[in-house]
Order: sequence, then C-alpha cells, then structure tokens
Amino acid sequence: MLLTVADVALRALFNRPIRGTYDLIQLGLACTIFIALPAVFLRDEHLVVDLVDHFVRPAAVRLLDYAGAVVSLAVLALMFWWMLPLARDMNEFGDVTADLSIPKIVYWIPVLTGIGASVLATLVFILRGRR
Repeated sequence: MLLTVADVALRALFNRPIRGTYDLIQLGLACTIFIALPAVFLRDEHLVVDLVDHFVRPAAVRLLDYAGAVVSLAVLALMFWWMLPLARDMNEFGDVTADLSIPKIVYWIPVLTGIGASVLATLVFILRGRR
C-alpha cells in the first residue's frame, strides 16, 4: 500500500513514478492472497451468507457446510491440476514481467503452493468434521 502511495505521490509531484511498482504489487498480492488461503480453510473463516441457517435444522446446516467443503476441495484440486501445465509452460518459455523482468514462475510459486496447501487444508477440514 505504501509503495502505491509513494508511486502516485512521486508521479503527481515530480512526474517520476517508481519503476516496477505494478510488478511488485502484483507479486505481493499473489503471495498474500494465495499463501493465506490455506489458513482460511483450516480455520473455517470464509465469508458466508447464512441465509438458510435460521430456517433449517443444525444438522442441515452441517450437511451444507460439508457439501460446500467437498465442492471446494474439487474446485481447488481442478485449479491446481489445470495450473501446473500453465506454470510449466511459462517457465519453459522464460516469460518475464514487462518492467522488472521478473521471471513469471516467481508469481506461480506462491499461487501453486497456496492452492496445493488449500487442497490439503480442505481435506483436513473435511476429515476433522467427520469426527
């Protein structure tokens, strides 16, 4: 956030933006979001809309939570499976960012790590809920 503020201020005041701000912010977001995602699954701290929770029995709510976790597990596993070849291709082709020439595989590492760990965390959540 401070990097963006500094970039905007330097651009507005001195017409001298910070080179590579976009690349660094993008990398920071990839790291922050995807590395934090497994903790969200483990702690069951997702944003939820409890629309039906007040109208159905607690057993039905638990069943809906379980079904949501199973769907999440499937979607995350598919995402991970489909992202692997994309990351491999970017690495093989040597793709880099436009401003700082950061290899794009550096962006894929936290994304794949976070998605893979989220798959495991969701599996733990499901197994923990069955006890």
